[in-house]
Amino acid sequence: MQKFSTRYFGEIEFDEERVIVFPQGLPGFYDNKRFLFMSEKEDEDMFFWLQSLDNGDVAFTLMDVYKVLPDYNPLVEKEELEELDATPDTELDIYNIVVIPDYVRHMRVNLKAPIVFNMEAGLGKQVICANNDYPVRYMIFEEMERKKKKSENPAQEEN
Repeated sequence: MQKFSTRYFGEIEFDEERVIVFPQGLPGFYDNKRFLFMSEKEDEDMFFWLQSLDNGDVAFTLMDVYKVLPDYNPLVEKEELEELDATPDTELDIYNIVVIPDYVRHMRVNLKAPIVFNMEAGLGKQVICANNDYPVRYMIFEEMERKKKKSENPAQEEN
């Protein structure tokens, strides 16, 4: 186990095999190439963190938008995925960077540039999807509220 000091999580321990490499870094953070994909709880299924191992001050909040927008379907060029060592049979995971401000109702997620992971190979890349209808700043809080109300009252969905 290795230890690393971070701004947001304090000192963390990790196995080298859990490191995800972004060969080109992330836009605006090109010197940050090694990251940990983290969740606060073992059963967390919507929000995650991508903690840089090159700079303890750099971490991104990620969201599994499929939990709220099940029809989200980013179109990504094949060339974009080549550096992930992906074949047609490779299972890729897609997450999106989310900004959660103090006023949580202004939460926004980047649908235009998802982060794609080949977890098995330990590789990641932020890609620009070809969909013209996906914005960089999608206000997602209201969608989350609607989804929550539907799950709390399934009968309402039928009406």
